[in-house]
Amino acid sequence: MAANPRRQPTLDEVAERAGVSRSAASRVINNAPHVSRATRDAVEKAIREMGYLPNRTARALATQQTGIVALAIPHDDPELFADPFFAQVIVGVSTALEETDLHLLLCLASSGRGRSRLTNLLRTRGVDGIMLIALRENDPLPDIVEQAGLPAVYGGRPVHFEPRWYVDSDNLGGARLATDHLIGLGRRRIASITGQLSTEVGRVRYRGYQEAMIIAGLAPHGTAEGDFTEAGGAAAMRALLEAHPDLDAVFAASDNMAAGAVRALAEAGRSVPDEVAVVGFDDLGIAERTDPALTTVHQSIQSLGQEMARMLVAVIAGQEPASLILPTRLVQRGSA
Repeated sequence: MAANPRRQPTLDEVAERAGVSRSAASRVINNAPHVSRATRDAVEKAIREMGYLPNRTARALATQQTGIVALAIPHDDPELFADPFFAQVIVGVSTALEETDLHLLLCLASSGRGRSRLTNLLRTRGVDGIMLIALRENDPLPDIVEQAGLPAVYGGRPVHFEPRWYVDSDNLGGARLATDHLIGLGRRRIASITGQLSTEVGRVRYRGYQEAMIIAGLAPHGTAEGDFTEAGGAAAMRALLEAHPDLDAVFAASDNMAAGAVRALAEAGRSVPDEVAVVGFDDLGIAERTDPALTTVHQSIQSLGQEMARMLVAVIAGQEPASLILPTRLVQRGSA
């Protein structure tokens, strides 16, 4: 005969073990203020010894919090989460949330149905806060979030406005680093493969390239818009070779696009870096797998996710954290 499952201890039993009142034990469990250190230690010790697990529904009613935060991405394809960039963001967010009692909900919110589900989730306070990343120009998500009035942290600044709380990488400085490196190698006919110019990151990295060229007294030598994918980078590189066959260097605004550019150059019989030097951005794993390996701009993508989550936790707790710009640096390999 199967043994009866072990009965879970009650809040009253935890309070009795700790030698405190039921209300005091409840305040500790709900992380309420104005609890003495001795009381908190006694209750936490009793919880550990007894294996007490708070009732999440009761806790939500008591604290008006769900214990859940959302990460929303304006995209429809679930395979997006396998993309190395987004995978590292998610790892970073999850790592930071492991230090808390919060759970992560991933939301794809590009289609009308996806946005409707997210709108309902926010309006019904189904989450305590939200993180948003990879927004494009005129994306409705910021308005949806603002109307809900929930704490929100942005990964990267949206086009046309600066949110109250955001974490970003130094995309402008990184793009200038990449372009300055190519100029320092003696390259003068430097082209650019941009990300989508409907995104702030695509615009800012392109502006960094332009600024570095202007400061060096050079004119931009051709630009093609990509989409941050390897296939998009290859297509953009072919277009640049057709329009500017004399180019001697390319700054691609992501490693995926740079890898596509290297492949297109090889197909065209152009050697890298002897004839055309290539620099990417992100320092993803693909940067070490191209032939030659990519010189690129490193940004700490996991740190981006970690800092977004930590900032959101602080906002939910009633704090006023400052927005954050993470540093970038050049990593030299064989492509430039």
